[in-house]
Amino acid sequence: MSFLFCIDAFDTEQLLECIKKLKIGHSVQVPVYDFKLHRRSSDSFRQVNASDVIILEGILVFHDQRVRNLMNMKIFVDADADVRLARRIRRDTVERGRDVNSVLEQYAKFVKPAFDDFVLPSKKYADVIIPRGGDNHVAIDLIVQHIRTKLGQHDLCKIYPNVYVIQSTFQIRGMHTLIRDRDISKHDFVFYSDRLIRLVVEHGLGHLPFTEKQVVTPTATVYTGVDFCKKLCGVSIVRSGESMENALRACCKGIKIGKILIHREGDDGKQLIYEKLPTDISERHVLLLDPVLATGNSANQAIELLIQKGVPQSHIIFLNLISAPEGIHCVCKRYPSLKIVTSEIDVALNEEFRVIPGMGEFGDRYFGTDD
Repeated sequence: MSFLFCIDAFDTEQLLECIKKLKIGHSVQVPVYDFKLHRRSSDSFRQVNASDVIILEGILVFHDQRVRNLMNMKIFVDADADVRLARRIRRDTVERGRDVNSVLEQYAKFVKPAFDDFVLPSKKYADVIIPRGGDNHVAIDLIVQHIRTKLGQHDLCKIYPNVYVIQSTFQIRGMHTLIRDRDISKHDFVFYSDRLIRLVVEHGLGHLPFTEKQVVTPTATVYTGVDFCKKLCGVSIVRSGESMENALRACCKGIKIGKILIHREGDDGKQLIYEKLPTDISERHVLLLDPVLATGNSANQAIELLIQKGVPQSHIIFLNLISAPEGIHCVCKRYPSLKIVTSEIDVALNEEFRVIPGMGEFGDRYFGTDD
């Protein structure tokens, strides 16, 4: 091909094959392109091993939807045009043995028009746009933190297959940033907490059993869908768990909601448990509500009470906004059949058994009793 940047010049099928193999843990042999001869080397390959993080870099990686669909995060580095040209001249003259005139001629005839026609329009597909490139340390730190969080979640989800973290987006990440900010107003804290709670509840409902159901649409056509689980109830761990009740009611019309109060009395560590639960709870699937899973001790007390009432482990789905790894270990080791649905897994507990980075005392902040 005489046009260096023609989309058809890319071996997209082999790219897709390599990415898919890497994502399932296989090593791949990647062909090596000779930029001096302008063709693929027939006998040179570079081995790329599987890794927890795979970086796919290139100016046209967003062009094909099949490639985009394999990406967990899409980043567009928006560098200044003068910076791009300077980097190209330095690279092509030093690394590829070209003279400056040929680089400029190629840039004017092919590279710049191709950028305007193919690269710039693909910017709309990016999840994150980084202006100023590598000099934007704030954006880079945010991305690094996001990747580290996802890696920590991925490891725990591999250990405990019944732990589910809702798909992270920068909308969700943004809401977490807001509710974790100690200076946020109570009104905004409640507003964005409610948004996140609704997402967690909807995701939790997706793990309930269903039956196939057919209906007739207004066009007199049969539609085959599913029927919601009928035998369902919510149980909130008082008091923070009560903040999640409205979202559950908004999703499930007329749902019954019970309450469990777990209180530590005195210095001897004894716990008094008060409960008000549906009389037929043993026949229902239970959505257990508590926005923060910290040590897991209170959650275990609540779960044990539900089991004593005849609820099978497998019928309990524990919903929370954030979870500490220690709490996940504590609950899942004791109740391996129970499901946990959360929006983020935090780093750890500190010496005071508070979730870090966490969001403080959720109940006090939500109900306005933290003053």
